[in-house]
Amino acid sequence: MNALISFGNTLLYTKTITAIYHTHLNQSISYLHEPREARFSLSLDLSEAFKPIIVFRTIFDLVNRKKMKVSKHFEKKFNYALLNESGKKIFIEAFENRINEKFKHPKLKRLISYNTAIKLDGYKLIKFLIENKEFMPFLLKDKM
Repeated sequence: MNALISFGNTLLYTKTITAIYHTHLNQSISYLHEPREARFSLSLDLSEAFKPIIVFRTIFDLVNRKKMKVSKHFEKKFNYALLNESGKKIFIEAFENRINEKFKHPKLKRLISYNTAIKLDGYKLIKFLIENKEFMPFLLKDKM
């Protein structure tokens, strides 16, 4: 499970870095994770709200549907603690499907993907910083 969580979080961080890049926020200034040189701390902050709906649901779906098997998709020589190429391919495909899944946004009243929702959280953060508007991160109930 740790290998799946780590791999999924890495993919989510990468997607979040890309989304933040389009908002022109400074990636190294964060409010939850300690900023460090050469670390995109803001990506870590914004992705926290999306881990349960994207990473964890992807993992649960793959495991519960038996699409991922320890003996088949993990490296034996590393005590099954790393995904092999086949496992990575399966996980990435499921992750991409999940992050591009669309839902009706309650305020925008239109379909958006989770990928877009990440970028919208960046814009909400800008409004908080510039216009002092309340920042409410993405909530699972927003999907409903």
